[in-house]
Amino acid sequence: MDNTGSPGHTPDPLPGPDSVPGPDPDPGPDPFPDDVTSATAVIDARGVVTGWSPDAERLLGYRHRDAIGLPAVRLLDGNAEAMSDDTADPAAVLEGRLGGPVLLRRRDGRRLEAALRAYASLDQEGNAQWLVVAESPRRPRLHREPRPREDEATTEEAFAQCHLPLMIFDAELRAQRGSVGATRELGLTEDQLRGRRVIDILPPHVCTTVEEGMRRVFETGEPERFQIRGRPRHGSHERHWAVSVSPLRNPAGRVRHVELIALDVTEQHRARERLALLNDVSAQVGSTLDVMHTAQEMADMAVGRLADFISIDLSDELFRGVEPGPSATGSVALRRAAQRSVLPGTPEGVIHPGEVDRYPESSPPARCLTTGRSSLHRTLDEAIESWQVADPERARKVRDFGMHSIMVVPLRARGITLGVAVLVRHRRRESFDEDDLLLAEEIAARAAVAVDNARRFTRERTTALALQRSLLPQRLAAQAAVEVAFRYLPARSRAGLGGDWFDVIPLSGARVALVVGDVVGHGLRASATMGRLRTAVRTLADVDLPPEELLVHLDDLVTHLRTEEDAAADPEMEIVTDLIATCLYLVYDPVTRRCSAAGAGHPPPAVVTPDGKAEFVDLPAGPPLGVGGLPFEAIEWEVPRGTGLVLYTDGLVEVPEHDLGRGMALLRRHLERSTRSPEATCDDLIRSLLPAQPSDDVALLIARTRAFDAEQVATWDLPSDPAAVADARDKVSRRLADWGLSEVDFTAELVVSELVTNAIRYGAPPIRLRLIHDTVLICEVFDGSSTAPHLRRARMLDEGGRGLLLVAQFAERWGTRHMAGGKAIWAEIGIQNGAF
Repeated sequence: MDNTGSPGHTPDPLPGPDSVPGPDPDPGPDPFPDDVTSATAVIDARGVVTGWSPDAERLLGYRHRDAIGLPAVRLLDGNAEAMSDDTADPAAVLEGRLGGPVLLRRRDGRRLEAALRAYASLDQEGNAQWLVVAESPRRPRLHREPRPREDEATTEEAFAQCHLPLMIFDAELRAQRGSVGATRELGLTEDQLRGRRVIDILPPHVCTTVEEGMRRVFETGEPERFQIRGRPRHGSHERHWAVSVSPLRNPAGRVRHVELIALDVTEQHRARERLALLNDVSAQVGSTLDVMHTAQEMADMAVGRLADFISIDLSDELFRGVEPGPSATGSVALRRAAQRSVLPGTPEGVIHPGEVDRYPESSPPARCLTTGRSSLHRTLDEAIESWQVADPERARKVRDFGMHSIMVVPLRARGITLGVAVLVRHRRRESFDEDDLLLAEEIAARAAVAVDNARRFTRERTTALALQRSLLPQRLAAQAAVEVAFRYLPARSRAGLGGDWFDVIPLSGARVALVVGDVVGHGLRASATMGRLRTAVRTLADVDLPPEELLVHLDDLVTHLRTEEDAAADPEMEIVTDLIATCLYLVYDPVTRRCSAAGAGHPPPAVVTPDGKAEFVDLPAGPPLGVGGLPFEAIEWEVPRGTGLVLYTDGLVEVPEHDLGRGMALLRRHLERSTRSPEATCDDLIRSLLPAQPSDDVALLIARTRAFDAEQVATWDLPSDPAAVADARDKVSRRLADWGLSEVDFTAELVVSELVTNAIRYGAPPIRLRLIHDTVLICEVFDGSSTAPHLRRARMLDEGGRGLLLVAQFAERWGTRHMAGGKAIWAEIGIQNGAF
């Protein structure tokens, strides 16, 4: 049968009803001619005639060149509605007429009764087509087809030569026919297949799916499509099949048989699996910035889907955040980062994660690390055998588990080999092939990028943490004003370390400054900025500026730092964000038991009274540092002895589980429940309020106030008269005797004489002298002048100018503190070595 048509040929039009001669408007259908056994035609998926046999030409009167290209529905009679509907699907109309008697329309317009049968197949390009056979509806169908003419395609030929696995089953689910494609895949002849059920041919798990599908087709009369996986015969590889089961109806329309077609979609399935695996690797490998965890994620992805066992060894430098150098010659030492097996406990591994494995110079992993190229091996390869000779323990594992196929793949990023992955199969019968090697290389390349990112993060985090620790106080300065405890927790997120800091700064007059701050952002920039701000705060605190004035100067500093960074930044190389910081500065005086504080965009401090009641200080909300041009306000309040002062950064109260308001409420609740020491309270707050892996830095500073008794402080008002200097020395001497500090009497009298003399000579009334018995002896002289004294070098014959020089030599520290209405000059004398 000729299946080709002439391009560009237009078939002769069908004659209309008026052109068909006939004495009777409806003479009835013509009988099927006796000289035609059967006529065949080939119809494509669009319902267009693409093949036309000589018997079809004799039966319907259409020459071959006229029939090719005709819609098949135009050959059907008695379906005027379908024939006149331009939107009707020709293939659907034709399929609806198969299996029973139909009326065909001949070229001269007369009708012909025939029975149609159709057989599905594929053309040369793989497109679906139908072989349609027309025969007499009254002629009994024999088991063997009539002998065809030499140039005529028969049903038997079409079925027998179908390269697709095609089988026909009866109502008992027994095979009746099998195409050459089916016999080839199953390894059985058609005679061997006939009468067998699927359970007698295929593995049990496949049989259940196929037979259930065929039963549903017999019950519903609707086609079924499903996929199965298995081996079509013993000794063959496992494959994936797309199965289509279609009903075959008798002339009465009842389903007597089903047709089963199986398409081998193994390659398509493998391609989808590879794409899915690569997609999962991209989505799930690198979820953290930890080198070990990232390597383990790659191992988890590969085992079970590509390999039965995998080990990933990385250069030891990676775990310190250092970039690996060139590979040295000789044996190679790598640290096991991850391993995974389809077997419980990963018994194939010769070492455990975290341990170092050594590979001989000639082994595939060592060569892979040196060359940066992957390799595919069988265990019988010379390279693997020599490796086993050099490593008996590994050779024993190969034998015990039946390892038969190995891939060695480098983990490379930015042109640097970071490590080696070894993939093994011992449970799967199929060996690795080149496609598997390409897939493993792609997985390793994507994982290597994640590992390198983790390494770089480790390096930056280690550097930032070292910088931050060097900038934060290693130990707190000795002071008697408060009992202090602190905690600092660096962030454990991808963003890196933040710029949180805290400090405890002893001030003059036995006072103490408590500071917490937070630089917005993460990384080295935030840590470096934090260090600069902490240094600036300590410098400004030494000047004894009030809290609100100190924040003004600190705000100016942040503004200048941002200007410097903007000028130095390269917009094409980096993204520079605004430099913003928050800060809380609190000063406590144990003599007066008063606190003064000011904030710059920072959460307010919490105050816990001795009876356990916790409240947040109603601190004016100042702008963050770096905004510039806005004022800061300070407030003062009195606290009883034993009051808790809690300063913190937002990382303590603002976590992913709740917002800032909820976090502050939880903080207050826990503070009211805690009656323990500041150290224990710190531990309780960290444990109760924070997740295991904080997403932001946390700085916590808790101070419990102390207060000086009246016996520890002595105050005298002095007249602005030089004669008052001797009286002041006398009063100081008597009070030191009462305190049992006679050993520092000489030093104290000298320092007091000079400070009082300076106040009388250069200051202004009122003048007041105060002694404080702390861990040191503090001498303070207040006067009403705001002029600050300063050291100067006196010449040989000068009568004055040496007072402050003597104070500086005999006192451990001295300085000036400005206040509203004047100033105070203070000096601290060591009690243990007061004669110094």
